[in-house]
Amino acid sequence: MNYFVWGLVLLLVVLHQDVWNWNDPRLVFGFIPVTLAYHAGISVAASVVWFLATKFAWPRHLEVDSVTVSSSAESGKSA
Repeated sequence: MNYFVWGLVLLLVVLHQDVWNWNDPRLVFGFIPVTLAYHAGISVAASVVWFLATKFAWPRHLEVDSVTVSSSAESGKSA
C-alpha cells in the first residue's frame, strides 16, 4: 500500500502541472474558470491521498502510546 500511496502522490505532482488550461476561457457552472475548478479538484484529490497516506502508510512503530508512557511514568515514582 505504501507504493500505491507514493504512486498517487507522484500522479498528483504530474497532474498539478496544467499548462493546457491556462488560456481556456470556458467557465464551469457558469462562473468558475476551468483552471480554478481544476485546481479545486486537485486539492480535493490531495486531501484524499493524504487521508490514505495517514491511514495505510503511516509508520506505526513511531507512534507512542500515551497509556504506556503515563503508566511507566507512574510506576517509576517512588512514594
